[in-house]
Amino acid sequence: MFRGLTWDHPRGFNALDAAAKAAPELGLSWAMHALEGFETHPIADLCTNFDLIVLDHPHVGEAVAGDCLRPLEDIFTPDEIAGWARDCIGPSLASYRFAGKHWALPLDAATQVMAVRPGFDIPQTWDEVLVFDGPVALSLAGPHAALSFQSICAALGERPATADPDVLISKAVSLNALDIMQRLTDKSPLSVREKNPIGILQHMVDYRDVALCPLIYGYVNYANDLTFANAPRGIGGIGSTLGGTGIGISKRCQITPQLLDHLRWLMSPQAQTGFIPANDGQPSLRAAWQDAAVNARWGNFYRNTFDTLEAAYVRPRHNRAIAFQTAASQAIRDTLYRQRSHDQLLIQLQTLYAETRTPGSER
Repeated sequence: MFRGLTWDHPRGFNALDAAAKAAPELGLSWAMHALEGFETHPIADLCTNFDLIVLDHPHVGEAVAGDCLRPLEDIFTPDEIAGWARDCIGPSLASYRFAGKHWALPLDAATQVMAVRPGFDIPQTWDEVLVFDGPVALSLAGPHAALSFQSICAALGERPATADPDVLISKAVSLNALDIMQRLTDKSPLSVREKNPIGILQHMVDYRDVALCPLIYGYVNYANDLTFANAPRGIGGIGSTLGGTGIGISKRCQITPQLLDHLRWLMSPQAQTGFIPANDGQPSLRAAWQDAAVNARWGNFYRNTFDTLEAAYVRPRHNRAIAFQTAASQAIRDTLYRQRSHDQLLIQLQTLYAETRTPGSER
């Protein structure tokens, strides 16, 4: 009997549950917790109770430190891993590589894209977003303030903590990004200030006070009611911070050939272009994102955001990256909502970043 843990949204649960029920001889069942559950329950603790864990890549540093997951290299062949690296969209597999090994199968691909209510022109650049003829909202609740900040910096030509992993971001690019965020925050409606991406997207469907969210994690489930497009461009191209989820295998798991075959099938073109989209999932294989039938069913969601996934930025993933993300988001919100000094915020963000990692360690 295998126990799996995933997140409590149709995109995270339905396809996995349906696949397990279609193979009752495997003895796999899936439980759910909130998407934010890893922040209240360390992944090492979850791995003591579950065989399969659906996680997002910023937790891999924590997982490696906790020595609670099996690396894919110990389970699958080099050819299989190389095939997934080739076939998965953007950095979906690469985002789970840390300390020289991969720690999850990238089942689900997502990144921040643009959501627009029907009837409005779709902006292409951040300059066009700033003059958009309609009400605009930023996604700033939870970790999304830090993620939006990093994405805008990437669009402006600098991917945070990339050129020098010990330095979060340069002052000039940071100030430009914060100026964009401040101008949009000042005219964003209060109605969505506390909402996560799912809440904002549902609000955009139900109400008329938000016509555009320029950076929000894409959910194909809303593609029949909203238009999704590539994230805004800047001089650095498309700026977007990768999301998505992967399946990690805990060290408590007593792996069988049947379980491995099931996981291989979930990553196969057959499942990714057929079964998973048909069961509310959001696939990770590039072939599924380009598939004509999948796009026809979901309003060209995949085709319209394909370039953003391919260019997505991978955020820091060191052991305490989540702690940094949480504290940085709160600091950014406090600054934007209270119109505090952006220069002081930059000092605070670099300090928070440095306090959560060992100098010279991996991102």
